[in-house]
Amino acid sequence: MNPTPQTHSPFLKKKPLAALLGVSSRTIDNWVAQRMIPYLATSPRMHLFDVEAVKEALQKRFGVEPREM
Repeated sequence: MNPTPQTHSPFLKKKPLAALLGVSSRTIDNWVAQRMIPYLATSPRMHLFDVEAVKEALQKRFGVEPREM
């Protein structure tokens, strides 16, 4: 039996993104509503986020470097 290779996706759902950035899920919702961060809408209630694109957008918006994890 061959195991399926694990592919690493650069996209995260809202809760993991919020945890990575150290903000609440509600903050992510607000940023989406204000179009402050890029996202991919897979359905009306489901968004995926490219971590690097989000960090870049926040750096441009707030002028600070993202913290390293």
